[in-house]
Amino acid sequence: MSKDIVLTGDRPTGKLHLGHYVGSLKRRVELQNSGKYDQIYIEIADAQALSDNAHDVEKIRQNVIEVALDYLACGIDPKKSTIFVQSQVSELCELTFYYLNLVTLARLQRNPTIKEEIKHRKFENSIPTGFLTYPISQAADITAFNATIIPVGDDQLPMIEQTREIVRSFNNLYGETLVEPTAVLPENETCMRLPGLDGKAKMSKSLNNCIYLADEPEVIEKKIMGMFTDPNHLKVSDPGVVENNPVFIYLDAFCNDEHFSKYLPEYKNLDELKDHYRKGGLGDVKVKRFLNSIIQEELAPIRERRKELEQHIPEVYKILYEGSQKAIEVASQTLNNVKEAMGINYFNDKDLIDSQIDRFTNEKK
Repeated sequence: MSKDIVLTGDRPTGKLHLGHYVGSLKRRVELQNSGKYDQIYIEIADAQALSDNAHDVEKIRQNVIEVALDYLACGIDPKKSTIFVQSQVSELCELTFYYLNLVTLARLQRNPTIKEEIKHRKFENSIPTGFLTYPISQAADITAFNATIIPVGDDQLPMIEQTREIVRSFNNLYGETLVEPTAVLPENETCMRLPGLDGKAKMSKSLNNCIYLADEPEVIEKKIMGMFTDPNHLKVSDPGVVENNPVFIYLDAFCNDEHFSKYLPEYKNLDELKDHYRKGGLGDVKVKRFLNSIIQEELAPIRERRKELEQHIPEVYKILYEGSQKAIEVASQTLNNVKEAMGINYFNDKDLIDSQIDRFTNEKK
């Protein structure tokens, strides 16, 4: 009987931000607490983070715990989900090595996500090989745990498709061994890719346009009040544009009718607020203050829980260790299955040994 297994994760290159939260973290907690899934694995992908941070290992070392704290603060429960550190599961490296033979260099270079990330990082003609083969490493992560469901943003769809191709290639060559995964997008389309505070296409640590989950209230307020909005909405009386306006995109992602009764009772819902903004007579400051109230309400319990966890760092590392040990057990079994399918399980293959005995015995006769 097939199982429903979820795998997801993040690169520990910094604290997690609001984009991570609406794009994946909040959804992970919902999946975890739904009781619908047999297993949920959440990976801190430090080995993949090193593919473009090899010169700064300390950055990754420090941020593994930051990501773990954010996970736990948001409601990831180690009793329900297995949190593990990628580099501690060496079986993933070996699986990656075998899968490398199933993908051409040209195919990797055509991967839209990789192309975009190479451009973003200005690698040009000096692409680290580890970074270029990132999709293969991700395929190893997914298949190691027989994951069937991968919650992702739309920018990650090409990566999952490449995993599916690798699974099909392996199974065609060596027999049905690996499980083909399915990507699951956020239900709220706005949450697929939250824009940065500066209006850039994506909230990104490298662009410094984020609200971090650990930010203090005054920091959050300052960031929201300085958000990019409609550049032509200069006076309160001016008509404003809602579409592609970051402030309203954030409201689409976070607000509900209850927020209006609590913080902005002169409006019944977001549609009324948008209509007023479009007509003119509604200032950006008022809308941003409303957004600030909503974000503060959302992040306050996460921030407080994180502060509590920061007082128990050894226990957090213990959670990561135990999760990694569990991940090793599962990945080891998959690796054994892969080696058996490929016929490179030499010391456990009795038929191979017996056939060699017969071959060499017959040669002597």
